[in-house]
Amino acid sequence: MVQCVHTVKELRNILKPLKAQGKTVGLVPTMGALHPGHATLISQSSKQNDITVVSVFVNPTQFGPNEDFDAYPRTLDNDLKVVEGAGGDIVFAPSPKEMYPSEDMTWVEVTGNITKVLCGKTRPIHFRGVATVVSKLFNIVAPTKAYFGQKDAQQVEVLKRMVKDMFFDLELVVVPIAREQSGLARSSRNTYLSDEEKSQATVLCAALNLALESFKSGNNDLESIINITKQKISSSEIADIEYVECYGLPGLYELKDKIQAPSLLAVAVRFGNTRLIDNIILE
Repeated sequence: MVQCVHTVKELRNILKPLKAQGKTVGLVPTMGALHPGHATLISQSSKQNDITVVSVFVNPTQFGPNEDFDAYPRTLDNDLKVVEGAGGDIVFAPSPKEMYPSEDMTWVEVTGNITKVLCGKTRPIHFRGVATVVSKLFNIVAPTKAYFGQKDAQQVEVLKRMVKDMFFDLELVVVPIAREQSGLARSSRNTYLSDEEKSQATVLCAALNLALESFKSGNNDLESIINITKQKISSSEIADIEYVECYGLPGLYELKDKIQAPSLLAVAVRFGNTRLIDNIILE
């Protein structure tokens, strides 16, 4: 049976004796509305650690003023079932007041190109909120390993930098993108899509794979790869492209005219009112 706790004190009281016994702890940070993509992360953690903690917290500091914080799905009862089914042990579901006890905030912020490109252009406070809440979770849980999905590729790069720069004593494990049978990347926001929008959104995976095929065939021209991706996405009449961009890995460094492997090709596209992101590594 999965334990669900709501305070830092409760969680630490549970974990302290387990760690004293030498047990390893995996952490899967989430914002809830868990789906099979999350289950993949939880399952991998449960296979690699003695105890798996799943945080369920819709983090207010990573939402901009006109974003979907209030509308973001909150499904804790179902989340507990997903965690149990995937082999998780503890759900940490704190309130905003528990996670942010002071009115004057303490922030953790990763600066530079890594947080300014891609989603950072239109969501300027987003990654500061992510880095702050994840650093809190790392300090609360002190996990052996922490698990994140490759779908949030920029977030992964930001957190890798934070772990390195802040000397967090843990291993950050990146799990490949979980996809539906159609190729659509699994996301909590997929629930916002109509049937038609969901069908049209499969063009994202198709476009990224087309670009990868071209790159593997010897095309390393940056502009060409981006245009191939954009043209395929634009074959959907309802796709509204926010960005199609490519940056070098690690660290999302700027590319000039040519793509060097490995590089990240990432897209953000709206279908109706729903903003979806997806990516692929060119290597």
